[in-house]
Amino acid sequence: MAAEGPHRRDTGLRYGEPAGRWVLAATVLGSSVAFLDATVVNIALPAIGRDLDAGVTGLTWTVNAYTLTLAAFVLIGGSLGDRLGRRRVFMVGVAWFGVASLACALATTVGMLVAFRGLQGLGAALLTPGALAILYASFRAEDRSRAIGAWSGLAGLTGAVGPLLGGWLVDVASWRWIFFINVPVVVVVLGIAARHVPESRDSSAAGRLDLGGAALAALGLGSLTYGLSAWSEQGLGSVAVQVGLVLGLLALVGFVAWEASVAHPMLPLDVFADPRFGVTNLVTFLVYAALGGVFFWLVVALQVVAGRSALTAGLSLLPVTVLMLLFSPRAGVVGDRLGPRVPMTIGPLVGALGVALLARIGPDASYLPGVLVPVTLLGAGLTLTVTPLTATVLGAVEEARAGLASGVNNAVARAGGLLLVAALPALTGLTTGGFAEAAALEPAYRTAMLICAGLLALGGAVAALAVRPSTAEPTRDEGPTCPRRHCAVDTTPVGVTDRARA
Repeated sequence: MAAEGPHRRDTGLRYGEPAGRWVLAATVLGSSVAFLDATVVNIALPAIGRDLDAGVTGLTWTVNAYTLTLAAFVLIGGSLGDRLGRRRVFMVGVAWFGVASLACALATTVGMLVAFRGLQGLGAALLTPGALAILYASFRAEDRSRAIGAWSGLAGLTGAVGPLLGGWLVDVASWRWIFFINVPVVVVVLGIAARHVPESRDSSAAGRLDLGGAALAALGLGSLTYGLSAWSEQGLGSVAVQVGLVLGLLALVGFVAWEASVAHPMLPLDVFADPRFGVTNLVTFLVYAALGGVFFWLVVALQVVAGRSALTAGLSLLPVTVLMLLFSPRAGVVGDRLGPRVPMTIGPLVGALGVALLARIGPDASYLPGVLVPVTLLGAGLTLTVTPLTATVLGAVEEARAGLASGVNNAVARAGGLLLVAALPALTGLTTGGFAEAAALEPAYRTAMLICAGLLALGGAVAALAVRPSTAEPTRDEGPTCPRRHCAVDTTPVGVTDRARA
């Protein structure tokens, strides 16, 4: 990884100097808009549905179009940065994201909004992996961990503010402002990056980009998502639904075969040589599928069923953010002492209890026992789970492949949320218009929460039965050159950085 420009890698930036603070500001602000738009849109769904006359499928795709393109292309985004220059690709991604955000704000139909959300996801796939890579390449070895830790904490604070700001904007102005507000931030990031961020690239990166693999992944996830989301309105007997599901499965099988045969795969299958990598990613899929469902349905139900404002719905997610910001490092210490299996078992089970309690929300739900206590339990479970989970994923590969392992884990998490959000309307019996009708949404919401609680419990059971400690000495994060402790998950479903996964 050779740095270019005035800040060469043999010296690098110092954490406390102005040049370092500018680089940190660019990466924090750039990452934050991508993190927030993965979740803040959930709060605006009822308003979007009313304004654009969108049904269940349209609102589901408003969320999933973004997740789909981000999950399918995030590994390619990282590879492009390594080859073409991380600052260059980061800036292209930020600019792309800003233009797509403006287009989302101006959309006049739900179809337009879905298309522009997909373009937003492509921009996020370019900028998200670049942010951490820029920090790692720009700072001197002694300061990398501090820089990445500061990135994680500052982006986490934006995650805490984001849902509240989004809810306030929906209440006092319009859902369109959750997209408009990205534009000035993007302009600031581009100005800082152009002036203060040094260029870097990986001189050892070789071979062609695996565009075929990315296309198969996008086709597989997209077709499955379409089939699952159309199921609720057209039924399983629909030819379109059947074609979508079968095509999606075939494309994903084809993706695995392609990755096994191509010379330079974006997902080298030998990364699964250590069984811990596969098992931990399975736990990731189950846990984040459940979380995707919870945070999609909860904020909608609080507004439509419980009659809360958008701001109050956004406030309901705050305990998860606060708990993870305050206690994730301590959870990492627990994982080091007890091994990953204990927290990865207890955490999802505690989260499952909280989600099961959330199923009781109805028209007369009180905030303290009905929302705050269950969401706090969910946050506690997540706090126990995420850091040991990430440490296990990264510990299952050699140091040089930590970035690949992190990207795979990120994509798996997003794919889990993508597919469950698409499937829940069919699994709960919710049909067209159901997200706007309290009588239809209440029983469907209850079923959705129980399904999500079951997936969290299943994730804990898989961890208990299959996660095993490493046979080698664990990697300790005692030196300043090892950022592993900070490389967990780039963002939770509420927009908090649980230590920077991509």
